[in-house]
Amino acid sequence: MCNDNQNIRPGRSIRNEEEHTVEHKIWNRRDFLQSAGMFTAGLAATLQGVPLYALGTSALHAHLNNLETDRVLVLIQLRGGNDGLNTVIDRFNNTYYNIRPNIAVPESGLWALDAKTGMPNTMNDLLPMWEEGNMKVIQNVGYPDPNYSHFRSSDIWASASDADQVVNTGWIGRFIDQDMPVFLDAQPTIPPAMQIGVQTDLVFKGPRVNLALAVSSPQEFYQLAQSGQLYNLSNLNNTPRDKELFFVRQVANSAFRYSQAISTAYNKGRNEVTYAANGLSRQLAIVSRLIKGNLGTKVYMVYIDGFDTHANQLNSHPILLNRIATAVSAFYQDLQKQNLDHKVLGMTFSEFGRTISENGSAGTDHGTGAPILIFSKGLGKDIIGTPPDLVNLDMYGDPHFGIDFRDVYASVMENWFGMPPEVSSFIMGADRVPIEGLVPVKNPPVGSEEFGALLGHKLSDDNSDILQIYFATLQDGPAIIEILDQSGQVLRPLLNEFKAKGSHILTVQLKNFNIKPGRYIYRLKTGGKVYQRHLNIFQ
Repeated sequence: MCNDNQNIRPGRSIRNEEEHTVEHKIWNRRDFLQSAGMFTAGLAATLQGVPLYALGTSALHAHLNNLETDRVLVLIQLRGGNDGLNTVIDRFNNTYYNIRPNIAVPESGLWALDAKTGMPNTMNDLLPMWEEGNMKVIQNVGYPDPNYSHFRSSDIWASASDADQVVNTGWIGRFIDQDMPVFLDAQPTIPPAMQIGVQTDLVFKGPRVNLALAVSSPQEFYQLAQSGQLYNLSNLNNTPRDKELFFVRQVANSAFRYSQAISTAYNKGRNEVTYAANGLSRQLAIVSRLIKGNLGTKVYMVYIDGFDTHANQLNSHPILLNRIATAVSAFYQDLQKQNLDHKVLGMTFSEFGRTISENGSAGTDHGTGAPILIFSKGLGKDIIGTPPDLVNLDMYGDPHFGIDFRDVYASVMENWFGMPPEVSSFIMGADRVPIEGLVPVKNPPVGSEEFGALLGHKLSDDNSDILQIYFATLQDGPAIIEILDQSGQVLRPLLNEFKAKGSHILTVQLKNFNIKPGRYIYRLKTGGKVYQRHLNIFQ
């Protein structure tokens, strides 16, 4: 049943043919640019037909990589705007059945989450996860003044911005940028975040550069690295040209080193269940192998396309929901084989929901809120929030949203990863209230100062010209040590080398660096972080 008595926003429906076509052209153009690596500010390259994206400033990713937690987040993006009303059904709601006479899920076509709520039988693979307390539903998630454009609303969800703000960084990207001030100088060698596919996403972009790594195939990515090379950094000096070249080579080297870590983890991990033959299942099978191979990446993102169901929705939507259910079920069964299913939080999201009434093409148009599904062993089973009110609507005929998606993000940041509230507020751009009891709380919380490399020094008792600097790195990667004057100006670079994880000693002959008695500062840059100490050199 079409509801033609409401105001219509341009671009929301195929009935607004011109605006809707323009919106989809924009959306597709953005996808193409991302696929081609031209949309991001970071380094992008294609070798042997395999796209490679060097990480930009996805602040959260690199920071997460250094968190002293083995918890992992897997984002499952439902592209196109998922129909939430047919995903989580408000049972016995006469209004729902009246406004969807042809596409509503009948009582005989669903299984019960509880006495009031159900899911379609095509998602029956999730029933064991629900009954065992490994799944929760968050009802009617959205944001104020919703935007009906795929392009714009996707960016709002990725950036965690208000609807009237244009923010060109992602909620994951901003954290590392403020917490890891030298990420670009001393990059980690384990990708802090990965997107399975050929596109990078705004969610991983930080203020300075894009930092997402998109890998469609670990094997091909490793082959790419084998065909590439590690560039020599030692033959460059301090000229402006060489400084720029140093940066580019360092980024390229990091990407190549990522491939070794990815290949090692992928070959070490193995799938122990059978996955269905579809794109989402294949992506999650890769993620499972990388997690089981102990890659150490903290955030993964996978996607499933096709939710823009303007016409003949029953021909495609049940199939898509079935793919989600079978893929997620297999993924957690696979993780359970190595007792990792309690360490991985899966979370679905989509740029918007669909209209509550079916249209004249047996489909639905762009709407507002939709449910989020989250998964993990020990999560509990619960339905958070209430279903959309299908009677008291806004001026466009849509329900008012119930839970702000940024409160869900804050719950993940603070409780799943244990980030301090002030860091979470910075990422969200405002104070947000985590949803109590949504996910198991990381305890004790992780502080941003807890993952540092050790640093100390000793002047030789026998030779006053010899300084030894002691440091330890928590992962393989570039290590830079500099000596500065009291005002913070760099006087001499002492070290700029790739160092393996572990303890190291740098021995410096002071006269060779023209370092005279006085008060100095020396600092270490590694893993994106900076550590510094004071140094007194006496006569």
